Amino acid sequence: MVLESAGSQVSLQRCADLVILSDTPKGRGVFATKHIPSRTIIDVCPVLVVEAEADLKLIERTCLNHYTYNWSIVDPKGHRRVVQAVVFGLGSMFNHSREDQNVGWERDAERGIITYRALRLIKAGEELCISYGGRLTFVDADDNSTTYNEGDGIEQLNQIQLD
Repeated sequence: MVLESAGSQVSLQRCADLVILSDTPKGRGVFATKHIPSRTIIDVCPVLVVEAEADLKLIERTCLNHYTYNWSIVDPKGHRRVVQAVVFGLGSMFNHSREDQNVGWERDAERGIITYRALRLIKAGEELCISYGGRLTFVDADDNSTTYNEGDGIEQLNQIQLD
């Protein structure tokens, strides 16, 4: 697969109506080049669940730490706990927006994938954003008044996953 590049824009062959722009106020982001109808599947992304404590400590020391998702699992003893997951595809490229979220996601833990869908009509030129939930570990570019601690992430998962 060959990716075409024009300046800071990279055309996505897998998602032909989307581009990644690197020079936005939020940094790198995913943008529509054509209208995307509501409920359209935007991407289905494989997930790599990081359960081992040693692996998690390694990820925390790298830039991957900013791209992992909290991922709820049931351990062999039947206890629910939160681990980290690396989401491939566009899943780790969507920026956060609390006010203008236009992409939702549905987790399929059994198959180890996340499906991203348009929550409404997304117009050409619009950035595709998901909500990271109410607990952020960074200053929200949409609302600079509050910074949140991520906590255990269970509440966050329950708030932003599509039903």
